[in-house]
Amino acid sequence: MEQARFNMVEQQIRPWDVLDADVLDLLKKIKREQFVPAEQRSLTFMDLDVPLGHGAKMWQPKLEARALQALDLQHGDRVLEVGSGSGYLTALLSHFAAHVTSVEIVAELHAMAKRNLAAQHIDNVTLEIGDAATTWGDAQYNAIVLTGSVPLQPTALMNSLKVGGRLFAVIGDAPAMHACLITRTGPDAFTSKTLFETNVEALRNAPQPQRFVF
Repeated sequence: MEQARFNMVEQQIRPWDVLDADVLDLLKKIKREQFVPAEQRSLTFMDLDVPLGHGAKMWQPKLEARALQALDLQHGDRVLEVGSGSGYLTALLSHFAAHVTSVEIVAELHAMAKRNLAAQHIDNVTLEIGDAATTWGDAQYNAIVLTGSVPLQPTALMNSLKVGGRLFAVIGDAPAMHACLITRTGPDAFTSKTLFETNVEALRNAPQPQRFVF
């Protein structure tokens, strides 16, 4: 198991430009296999998405690592995660942040994440059931991460960032999706940086562009 974890970090994640030593150390510390459904345990360290049921998938390890590195979380940060999944990315986020609010639309996945996080004694996370595809409450966050892709920049969620806050999202339609880091630089100003190409499951109920019908 530990050799497989080492290989995941050294052969998949580090070559994908994840060089932050704190991120790499955390990937060795948080036991990914504890967040993978028992029937999928053999896929834990493979370079692919892991099915969680209900149409959801756990991101491939290198995508989780790149997102974590890009967000550059600080210990005082408050984070919003849209889509809890199995709770693994939630656990990673919680290690660097002061608090993570994670919202999951599927009750069964919410229950899975709750069990997994409790088993790891992670207590700076609030898990909610609901639809955060556009917004979640009135709070503002230092960082937001969307675990499902969206076809457009998530404007409403961008407005939930504090100035200086960062949002990680995979934007576009399959197969041409791009992982982006959006930073709020002022009350009405944002910058967006394209990080890499990828392809992930769509976020439920994400706002859709007006599409032409012929």
